[in-house]
Amino acid sequence: MIFYKEERCAMFIDGANLYAAARGLGFDIDYKRLLEVFAGRGRLVRAFYYTALIENEEYSPIRPLVDWLDYNGYSMVTKPTKEFTDAFGRRKIKGNMDIELAIDVMEMCDHVEHIIIFSGDGDFRRLVEAVQRKGVRVSVVSTMRSSPPMVADELRRQADNFIELQDLMSLISRTRSDVGGQPGQNPQPQASMKDVAQNLASTQEQIEQVA
Repeated sequence: MIFYKEERCAMFIDGANLYAAARGLGFDIDYKRLLEVFAGRGRLVRAFYYTALIENEEYSPIRPLVDWLDYNGYSMVTKPTKEFTDAFGRRKIKGNMDIELAIDVMEMCDHVEHIIIFSGDGDFRRLVEAVQRKGVRVSVVSTMRSSPPMVADELRRQADNFIELQDLMSLISRTRSDVGGQPGQNPQPQASMKDVAQNLASTQEQIEQVA
């Protein structure tokens, strides 16, 4: 990873995309460790996490994750999912956060020297190019080692620095012992880290039904 200690950095995490990449590699992410890894590389200004919320249910399974991240150093960006029926009568859930992420990146690039995007979506290639024209370096975190690869080739080539998610596994993976509150962190409301991971899996699998 190419970082400079004095450069101001900002993280932008596409929650659904990062979850799918980690699942493709067979591990769960410890978000406390993830934040520590990148905060130790430079001057981390902000860490944004983007996710849609299924709000038409009595209980949203991803809410404990959202609350925990909000208490522990992440800036949460959420919006309700939209449910619709396609031409074949199948129930679909739409929860794309690309526009929100792109707008925040463009606003923040005037205040930082390095932007880290956690997504392999090829639609972000033009966003990366626009940010680079402003003199900001861009790193993309995703994986080529899942089957199929999660990162679009055009996005990987455009980025100044591609960080293979599998190479970070030993630093950011959640272990079996991560079932209680995190030492030195604010307590997570009404859920352990094990509950958070299970709730994230349940919700992201539903959001992945995007048409």
